[in-house]
This record gives sequence, C-alpha cells and structure tokens, in this order.
Amino acid sequence: MRANLRIIVVAGPRGGDGSLELRLQSKGYQVVTLTAPASVMGFIYSDPPDVVLMDLAAPDGTILGIIRSLKDDFFFSTIPVIGMLPELGAEGFDWEEYPLDDFVTIPLNYRDLFNRITLSLRRLRRVFDNNPLTRLPGNTSIQRAIEHAVGKPMAVCYVDINHFKQYNDVYGFAHGDEVLRMLGRIMANSVKESGEGFAGHIGGDDFVFIVPAEQAEAVAERIIANFTAIVSELFSEEEKMKGFYVAHDRKGNEEQVPLMGIAISIVPMNSPKIGHYAKVAEVAAELKRLAKKSQKSCYVVDRRH
Repeated sequence: MRANLRIIVVAGPRGGDGSLELRLQSKGYQVVTLTAPASVMGFIYSDPPDVVLMDLAAPDGTILGIIRSLKDDFFFSTIPVIGMLPELGAEGFDWEEYPLDDFVTIPLNYRDLFNRITLSLRRLRRVFDNNPLTRLPGNTSIQRAIEHAVGKPMAVCYVDINHFKQYNDVYGFAHGDEVLRMLGRIMANSVKESGEGFAGHIGGDDFVFIVPAEQAEAVAERIIANFTAIVSELFSEEEKMKGFYVAHDRKGNEEQVPLMGIAISIVPMNSPKIGHYAKVAEVAAELKRLAKKSQKSCYVVDRRH
C-alpha cells in the first residue's frame, strides 16, 4: 500500500487535539482535517481523497448526507469511508442507516486504524473494477450500465483521444497519464452537470459516458470545450500557432502531429437496431472512424433508424 495516501478527516467542531493528524502523517499520509461538515463535499469534489475518516461520536443529518452522497455517486463510491465511533456506541449503531465501509472505536488504537485503512482499500479494489488511474468504473461496470440503457431514451457515448500515442511518445507517460486523469475528471463533471448519467474508463485513452439522449450533444460539447481549453496549456505558443508539434515515427522520420483532440461517438439507445451490448460497440466504432477524420475535436451522432 503506497504511503502517500491522501486522507480527509471529518472531525467534530473542536477538531480534536491534532494527534490523529500527526499519527497519520507519521505514516507518510497526506492529511486534511475538516471541522465544518458543510464544506466536506465541496472539498472532495475539487480534490478527491483516497480515504475519508468520519468522526461519528455525534452523528447528525449532515454527516449522514455526506456518507450517502459519496456512496450514491458513481465516481466517489469507491472512496472508503471509515467511521470513528465511541466504544460504547458501536454495539447499537444503525449500520443500515450509515453505509460505512468500516469502523474503528474511540479511543483510537492506531495500529488497528492503519490496518483498517489498508484493508478497506484492498477490499474495495477486489469488489470494484474502477480504473486505478482515473478512478472511473471499468469494463464490468460499463457493460452492465450499457445493457441497462438498451431500449431506453439514453445515449451511450464513446470518447477517444486523437494522437494520444504520439503525445505519450514525445512528452512521456507521466504527462500522458495526467491527460487521461484530466479527461476523466472533465467527463465525470460534465455528466454530473447533466443531472443523470454514468461515466467509465474502458482503458488507455478510451472512455464512455451515458446520459439522457436529449442531453448527449450538450454534454459532448461541454467535454470538448473543457478538454480543448485545458489541453491548450500543454503546448507552447509556437505549437499552438502552428497547430502541430514535431515527432518521429518508428523509422525515425520526422512528422507533424496535430495537437490532441477528442472524438465522441453518440449512440442513441432507443433505436430498434440496438438490441444488445455488442451492437452498441459496433455502431460506436463506425462513428468513431468518421469522427477521427476531423483534425479537430468533434462528435458524431448515429441518426440512422
């Protein structure tokens, strides 16, 4: 288990004496302690942690709302939430009401706490298929979500980054991974703004999102606009003016590579020809070939009936 885990501690109004934060930091964990429950979700949305430790000595509706919001969200449901309970209160605690992943008792046994953190993360990784880089749901969840959408007024949208391999080769895998994380965050946030939907990471530079059909084009446009704005910061002014950067192919020949863009295939799921998961992927592949012919980011909608 990596030492630089990022942990949010949701403490009571007094915030404790700081000993918990110090002990966690002694293990190499990055720790933020929040004492105002109302600020917790905003903080998590802007900078998701690896683990949330929740002081449940005096649970209330706000605390319950935070836990439920995390566990009801496709993006954040995989963050382990560990409750800290008074020893006498644990026996009669309402586990059905509070969907925790684990708990420890107060006063804290720190060795037990560290083990609980490690085991919670490993357990969730066994249960969920989320991509470790972007944290978005992986192939098993994606297939299940697509099958659930078949025949409904939803749209399954596949997202692919143009010229991503060349960018990886020239600028390195660390920069490429950051591009994937950015796109994952942009896509997840855009889906949330639509009010309903799902976002997943197939692998590499292939993503998928599912939203109501009438929202699909607006969401695609939002993803493209945000991705274009952020990606432009990855290139020099000269490269942006030219619209390309210089790379070398496998034979060492110099080539001009267009700046990265994204291609989005939008497949409406209430079409009579869409009867199963494999057909969705087939139609999306056809649309992606059309979308990738453009030198700029674009989306293509299957309007055939």
